[in-house]
Amino acid sequence: MLWTIIVILLILWVLGLVTKVAVGALLHLLLVIAIILVIVQLVTGRRRV
Repeated sequence: MLWTIIVILLILWVLGLVTKVAVGALLHLLLVIAIILVIVQLVTGRRRV
């Protein structure tokens, strides 16, 4: 689920860069959030129940 959200955010960010119809700071903020989520997941690892 988390990886799906990250991929969607990255695709939207790239589309915003390519089409120049970006909302500006909002898309970059979403990219930063996606990167932080990836780092947190890599550091904490997957915890099995």
